[in-house]
This record gives sequence, C-alpha cells and structure tokens, in this order.
Amino acid sequence: MFFSTNITMAGVVVNGLESQLHPANLSTSVAGLFQPAMYAFSSLLLLGACAVQTVFGRPEDLHARRGAEILKRDVDSFIQTQTLYSWDRLLCNIGASGCAASGAASGVVVASPSKSNPDYWYTWTRDSALVFKGIVEAFTHSYNTTLQTQIQNFFAAQAKLQGVSNPSGNLATGAGLGEPKFNVDLSQFTGDWGRPQRDGPPLRAIALMGYARWLLSNGYAATARDVVWPVIKNDLAYTAQYWNQTGFDLWEEVQGSSFFTITSSHRALVEGTALAAQLGTTCTGCAAVAPNVLCFANRFWNSNSNYVVSNINGGSYRNGRDANSILASIHNFDPTVGCDANTFQPCSDKALANHKSTVDSFRSIYTVNNGRTQGQAVAIGRYSEDVYYNGNPWYLATLAAAEQLYDAIIVWKQQGSITVNSLSLPFFRDLVPSVSTGTYGSSSSTYTSIINAVQTYADGFMSIVDARKGPGGALPEQFDRNTGAPIAAPHLTWSYSAFLTAAARRAGKVPPSWSASTGNTISSCGNLAVAGTYTSATKTTFPASLTPNPSATTAPVPTPTGGCSDVLVTFNEKVTTQWGQTIKLVGNHPSLGSWNPSNGILLSSSAYTSSNPLWSTTIALPAGASIQYKYVNVQEDGSVVWEKDPNHTFTVPATCDVVVRSDNWQS
Repeated sequence: MFFSTNITMAGVVVNGLESQLHPANLSTSVAGLFQPAMYAFSSLLLLGACAVQTVFGRPEDLHARRGAEILKRDVDSFIQTQTLYSWDRLLCNIGASGCAASGAASGVVVASPSKSNPDYWYTWTRDSALVFKGIVEAFTHSYNTTLQTQIQNFFAAQAKLQGVSNPSGNLATGAGLGEPKFNVDLSQFTGDWGRPQRDGPPLRAIALMGYARWLLSNGYAATARDVVWPVIKNDLAYTAQYWNQTGFDLWEEVQGSSFFTITSSHRALVEGTALAAQLGTTCTGCAAVAPNVLCFANRFWNSNSNYVVSNINGGSYRNGRDANSILASIHNFDPTVGCDANTFQPCSDKALANHKSTVDSFRSIYTVNNGRTQGQAVAIGRYSEDVYYNGNPWYLATLAAAEQLYDAIIVWKQQGSITVNSLSLPFFRDLVPSVSTGTYGSSSSTYTSIINAVQTYADGFMSIVDARKGPGGALPEQFDRNTGAPIAAPHLTWSYSAFLTAAARRAGKVPPSWSASTGNTISSCGNLAVAGTYTSATKTTFPASLTPNPSATTAPVPTPTGGCSDVLVTFNEKVTTQWGQTIKLVGNHPSLGSWNPSNGILLSSSAYTSSNPLWSTTIALPAGASIQYKYVNVQEDGSVVWEKDPNHTFTVPATCDVVVRSDNWQS
C-alpha cells in the first residue's frame, strides 16, 4: 500500500509522501472517503494562492500583512496534503484490516504500532472513543461506506469489551467499564496501571451517540434503539454512578478529579437524556445528575489567576495549567450555545483566558519556542512540569490550541459579533493591542481585526506542526523540546485524529449539537450519583444498506408532561462499620436484588465519619411500587449479616423530585 513518490497537486509539488494521494489512484471506497477533503482543500489552496484576504480592520505594517498571507497559503497547502495522509495513517491503526494493525481485533483502535520504547500496542478506551468521535463526525458530514463499516466494527468491539472482566471490576457492578486499556485482541490487561480512569465510558457514549443520532435522522430509529442504545446505556449508567469518585486523569498520572473527565461526563449525561427521549426510552438518573456535574466542573476555575486548575483533589505538585482544559473545551464544543461559559465553550471568556494562560505557560520552557513573543503561536505540551520523555511538546496538544481558536471564529461569525470583557481582554490584547472591552459587530473594523488576528494565531499552531512533522507527514506523539525532532510513539492515532478535527474546524465544519442548551444551567450543586444497572449487549450486527434517507425526519425531543415513571430514591443508612465491611441494600424489587444479597445495591461510604457513620445510595424505582427492604453488612470474608426485623416498607410516590429514605441499622 505504501511507496515513496513525488506528486503534483493544484500546482504544488509535494515530496516524499508515503502514498499516492490522488483519488484516481485509490480504491473506490477510500477515494470516496478522501474525495470531499481533496476538493474542499483544493479550493482553500486556490483561495490562498489567488484570492488572499488582505482586508484588516486598521492600517497595519505591510510586512506583517504579507506575512499573514504567506502563512495562510502555507497552512492551506499543509492541510491539503496532510489531510489525506492523516486519514490513511489513522485507518492503518484500526484492526483487523489496518495496514499497521495486524493482530488487532476488528474495530480495535491501536494507540500506536510501536511495541517497544514505548510499548503502545494496546487499545485505550479514551483514545479510541476520541478517534471514533472524529470519525463519526466526518461520516455525518459526508456519507461513506468505509467509515460506516469502521464505526459498526468499533461498536461491536466495544460491546464485547464492556463484558470483559478486568482489574477494575466487571459489568455486573459497572466498575469494569472504568478500566483504561486492554490488549489489542480484546483480552484484559493485568499489569500495574493507573486505574480506574473515568473518562472512557462517557467519551465512548458520546462517540456512539453521534452514530445513533445519524441513524435517527435517516429513519433508522429501531436500529439506534435496539442495537446501539444498550451499549450507550451501560456507559451512561457508569457515568451517572461513578462521576463523583476520583480516578486517574487523561494523562494517567494524577489520581483525583480531572476537569476533562468531569466536563465529558456532563456532556454525556445531557446528550444521553436528549437521545433517550428521542428513542422513546429513559436515561436513568442522567437529567438529575447532570446539573450536579456541571456545578462541580465550574469549581475547577481559579478566579484569582483566571485559568482552569485541571486536576483537583490530587496532583497538588502541579500549577494546574494543562492542555487537559483546552481539550475539554474543544471536545464539548456546541455551536448552538454561543460563547457559554458554564459549559466552557471555546469562545467563552473563561476558555479564552485559560487558553492564554495555558499557552503562555509553555513559552519559556521549550528551546523550540525561543523568540516567540505574546500573540505568537508556540509549541504546546501536556503541562509545564512534565518529565515523561523529558517533557516535550505534543502534536495533539498544539493542534488542540489551534482548534479552540477555529471553534471561536466559527461562533463569532455565526453570531456576527465579538464581546470582549475584562476577563478575556488580555487574550485579545495579545493579538490586537488597541482593543478595549465592548461588543463589536461584524461591520466594525475591530471585529475584522480580531477575526484576522485570531485566524493567523491559530494558523501559527498548525504551522508549528507542519514544521515538526515526520517524513511525509508522520505524526508521532511528541517532538523534542530542544531540537524539534519527532520522538516517542510513532504514528500516534490520536495525533492524526487531532489534526483532522482541527482541519475540519478551520474549514468551517461544525459538530452536531449535543443539546448543550438544555444542560448549561447550574441548578443543583450536590453529589447526587445514581446506582446503575448493567446488561450485556446481545445485538451487535447491523441491517444492510443503512444509507442516507433525506426524506426521513428526526423525532423532536418530547417536552416533559409532568410526573415521572421512574423515581430517584436516596437511601441513607447510619451504621458503624469496621475496615473491610460494606453495606448493601436488598429488597423485594428486582432493582433491589429480589432479596438476594449478591445482587443487592452497594452503598457508598464517601460521606462516612466517626460521628456520622453514613452509607448512602440513590437508585431508580417505578412510581407507585410497594417496596420492602433491609440493609446487610457484608464482612471482609464475604459473609453477610442482616439487620433485624421488621422490613422497612414504603410506597414510591409519583414525583420527579428525589425521594429520601433515612434509616438506622436495626440491631
């Protein structure tokens, strides 16, 4: 499949590509995948060469203006060729037929073909979900059978993976869904690792919900509901149950609470609520839990220094400035909510202030950034204290910094105005020194100056990746902080995905809304978590010919009519326990284990103190049900001690409010 060649494309000679990129020389299926990108970016190149925008809001130095024009043309050319190469290499890393994924199961994303120094011959739930989030988005923009097959293979692999018992747990309690990585044949990885990592389930749900929404919009509601939803449902149940428990961050180093994980959890719960309603089913606890998650996400904001502290409840040796927060912003981008700050939209004042603070934290620590002043793009790493491989810039982090700015430009153009306030002013003044606070309409010279300056700034990050890429366009994990040479894991799948989403935003392609407008209000600030029920998906094959159906209409999300069929009930039990003991809830309803302690609901001791020995859980029960229940103490050796008679009894009221049952151990 790969060979060295020189090609001429739109008048530009490109040397050393590893594949012939013209659609005529590709297979029919792959040509269909690349062709939209070919024509879109050929148009960009022609615009860059023949019709360069030279309108700036105020008279500026001619040299600087020409520099911006040259940069734009260079980035246009880079994107045109790199897009095709990145798709090629990304698909190579997906089993079983990928050219670099021999031995991987069908639908499995291999993090990198590297099997030593470093060994990335594994599949990570988070990385895979982010890669397929991008694939699904590309598929929804342009139907392609190659991508659809990959999406369906990915779904089948993840359905199987959910049922693989592992060191984090199993599917019965949901805990096993938090296992971060597996062997590429879908078997468990049993070595030491930072586990659990709680971003995998919500991100996988987000990726699969993207495909489910496409199925809905094309008239395949039954497939979305009967095939795809059961896998999504498991991941959403995990998110609603475990969101407020600590785990390891996306860099797999800090145990605590991660901004990226929390914002991903919020999005998944909001999006899951909307999708469930369209499918005529329910997302248990999602709507009730989501506002609590959003409230917690906003606690990561450092109002004294105006940036996100990306890890709290752990990682105190870091200053908190971390590409984690920029990734959170771009992966929760919803163009329908403008510059909303609560959901940390890319053009919000908080996200822009954080972008400046995070980018500036890398300006002076890398030799490759020498000479780059405020307002100029720099190479971005994970966080400034990083020591992994000596702590270098990462391609995906540098691309994320560009993508956030492209996202912002999309929304500013969409709404026809830009608002500068005291929080975002330092960001804007780095780029347009004369700007002051206020709202600038699209007819103003200041608006034009800002758009042009931010575009140039974003293109600067893309240009850095262009200058530091490997032979032919290879994107490994990192590039050396001193020499700029590509290093670490070669052909990192996430790096290629990060390039493709940044390029799509630059071209003005937006992701579908995830219903952020229904979940961007902080209405609850508690720790509500809902115990989930988990079931192995039994349907993993899709009907043939799931092709676009332009005449289909997507069912709107129903408006609540009052009353709830399932009621959230919080059970609080005060009982003094010893180390190694746990408390479970059992009762006469199937959701309570039908009096079988093995199937009972495990209570949380997160609020337990010696003066207030509280164990608690929240579950969904049907309105009107007559419930009998007891608590049991599970000893360290697995034996069970029941509390004394009588049974606790109550009838579940028909309410949408959380019902609280407060009990004391009956001894």
